[in-house]
Amino acid sequence: MAKVVKFPVQPPEKFDFRPVRKKRPANPDKPGQLNLFAGGKIVKLNQLSTFEEALMLDEHGDERAKDLYLKAIVEFDSVPDAFCNLGIIESRARNYSKAVDCFTLSLKEDPRHFESHYNLANLYAELGNLPLAKLHYQISISIEPEFPNSYFNLGLTQAMSKEIEESVQSLLTYKNLAAHDDMTPVDELIDSLLRTVR
Repeated sequence: MAKVVKFPVQPPEKFDFRPVRKKRPANPDKPGQLNLFAGGKIVKLNQLSTFEEALMLDEHGDERAKDLYLKAIVEFDSVPDAFCNLGIIESRARNYSKAVDCFTLSLKEDPRHFESHYNLANLYAELGNLPLAKLHYQISISIEPEFPNSYFNLGLTQAMSKEIEESVQSLLTYKNLAAHDDMTPVDELIDSLLRTVR
C-alpha cells in the first residue's frame, strides 16, 4: 500500500491524461513491415479516416468513440494513437488493467510514443506504483523534453518517493518551461519541500 506524504500547502493537482489530438503520418519505412495495401485506396465519402472520426466523437464525449478506435486498429489506421486514446477511455472508466494493456499495446506498435508513456506514467502514479510512474515520466521527458507537465508530475512523484532534491529540480524545470502567470502554488510546494530537508 502506498504511503501519502502530507504537504503543509495545497499542491496543484497533477496534470490529466494527454490524448493524441491528430493523426500522425504513417511510417512507410518501419522496419520489418511490408505494405500489403500498396496501390489500394479506400474512398470515404466524409473524407475523415476512422481514427479521425473516433477522435472527433471522443472530443465531444461520445461513447461511440471507443468502437471507432477499435475499428481504426483493425483497419491499421493510426494504431498506436488509437490504442493510446482507448487507454484513456478505459482509465477514466476505472478499467485500469485494460488501460495499462491499451497503453502497452500502443508502445508495442511505437516504443517512442510520447503520449502513451506520459499517460501510462499518470496511470501508474494514480495506482500508487511510483517507480513505474517515475520511469515513464523520465522516458516521456527524453522523447519530448520541452513538455512542462511531465516535469511537474515527475516532481510530485519524486516528492512522494521522498526524493526531495530531485523533486525540487523537476519542479524548477517545470517553472522554466511553463507559460503560467501565477506560479505561487508551485513556489509554495518547492518551499515546503525545501523545509523538509532543512
